Amino acid sequence: MRTEAIQQLEPSQAEALRYCWPFWARANQLPPDGDWLTWLLLAGRGFGKSRTGAEETRRGVASGEYKRIALIATTPADVRDVMIEGESGILAVTPEAERPSYEPSKRRLTWPNGAMALAFSSYEPDQLRGPQFDFAWGDELAAWKYAHETWDNLMFALRLGDHPRVVVTTTPKPIEIVQRLLELPTTATTRGSTYDNIANLAPSFISTIRDRYEGTRTGRQEIYAELMAESEGALWTRTMIETTRVAEAPEMQRIVVAIDPAVTSTEQSDETGIVVAGVGREDGHGYVLSDASGRYSPTGWAERAIELFHKFSADRIVAESNNGGDMVALTLRTVDRSVPIKLVHASRGKAARAEPVVSLYEQGRIHHVPAFPSLEDQLCTWEPHSGDKSPDRLDALVWALTELIVDSKGRPNVRFL
Repeated sequence: MRTEAIQQLEPSQAEALRYCWPFWARANQLPPDGDWLTWLLLAGRGFGKSRTGAEETRRGVASGEYKRIALIATTPADVRDVMIEGESGILAVTPEAERPSYEPSKRRLTWPNGAMALAFSSYEPDQLRGPQFDFAWGDELAAWKYAHETWDNLMFALRLGDHPRVVVTTTPKPIEIVQRLLELPTTATTRGSTYDNIANLAPSFISTIRDRYEGTRTGRQEIYAELMAESEGALWTRTMIETTRVAEAPEMQRIVVAIDPAVTSTEQSDETGIVVAGVGREDGHGYVLSDASGRYSPTGWAERAIELFHKFSADRIVAESNNGGDMVALTLRTVDRSVPIKLVHASRGKAARAEPVVSLYEQGRIHHVPAFPSLEDQLCTWEPHSGDKSPDRLDALVWALTELIVDSKGRPNVRFL
């Protein structure tokens, strides 16, 4: 009935209906009632979060409610590729007569009615110092690199108009800023799952996520948008990591790149853990400098590890040899024969290997520089006896810090130069 009615519309009517968001939107994609400061939309992958943020931006501009706007994502590329130029971004959801002009070099959108938006990323929170706004759209807050600094600067910048507001569209992760927003009385929270938007998603995508993630912790977070708290049986806690986090690392006396290679290299494979860590020259503390873990081909992870080896002027690559043995070293030497390699063999269980490193965290002797959300999520949610898939980032971290600070008996092993 609805489809038939649409087909009978005149072209101009059909075009107008195409951009009528209240007609197409689901109830949980429309702004909530009430006197909210923050609309926190926690939803699964593919829910339509970006479309919702773009449409609320468009609505406020068209009504004259929003005149100075901040657009914030994890990286500059995310702002451009998702929020502005994406298939569900601002340019795509706005009819041509109302469409803003986009000046990428100035990070600026300007609408015909004079409203203006500036683009920012969580990698440069200080860019939010100075400008002022009456509205902001923040996308994927849970993945922001400098989440606290960026959010705090945004709050100081929301000082125009009678009632400045911010819309946050994100898949939830149990980081402190998300938990804090949920508790504020000025936050209106909307929740949704991937399946809410099933009519607009590829059947192969739905089939894949059901087969691979249904019933898992990842699925509960990424599909159903559950805010997964720390696991009771996890070895690390958020507090343990947050209290020693630093913005910059001091001078290092040693740096290593650690690899926990995946057994296979298909789309369904586990990740290869690649973590860079160092030990401070003056304090002997450990510093986690980079997490480049991901799904790679064997040549791919070798190239990435060696790239980091040179970038950080490391003194060696430490690689687990349980899966592949000499093949791991051969793969690395095929890329660069000059790189020093140390193969390590896991003779104890993961929990036993991790415990001395966890003790160093508890003593305040390990620092993240500054934040690695995926790694930290794995540290704080993996339970040694849960049977969950191999924690590859965690393993690489443990190998790196063990090489730098822990001896074979689990004791500090640092030589000051």
